[in-house]
Amino acid sequence: MMVRPISIDNANQYVARWHRHSSVVRGALFALSAYADAGAVEPCGVVIVGRPKARRLQDGITCEVVRLATDGTRDCCSFLYAKAKRAAQSLGYRRCITYTLASESGASLRAIGATPGATVAAQLWDRQSRKRMDKHKPAERVRWELMRDVLHGEGGA
Repeated sequence: MMVRPISIDNANQYVARWHRHSSVVRGALFALSAYADAGAVEPCGVVIVGRPKARRLQDGITCEVVRLATDGTRDCCSFLYAKAKRAAQSLGYRRCITYTLASESGASLRAIGATPGATVAAQLWDRQSRKRMDKHKPAERVRWELMRDVLHGEGGA
């Protein structure tokens, strides 16, 4: 498998086509695509990395894998998680997180050495102070630590 850069727009088009339950993202820091071999024309997966959605985690040294979508190619998820982690390290990030639904196993994350950090209760985005239209039913999630700077603790969380 090999990795190539991809624009956020093109990665979002891939997500719209292949992701099981999430829609495209509005903004991100970078995106990567995976190809099954050097001659492949179409990617077999994409990963999009952005700033953390949770305000308390936006400390300037934490990034979040906000989307990962594949066509089902074996080991593509763990390959992309590992490449996203390495790219984030190269850019100077000290912590990289992602979330899965509590109903998902996290096997691809465990394969790269990620650890479950916290369980996040299901909640609506809508608040009295800021009205939002929720498009999806809230679900319990698990926050995973792909990499963590042990010298700086939780990174503001």
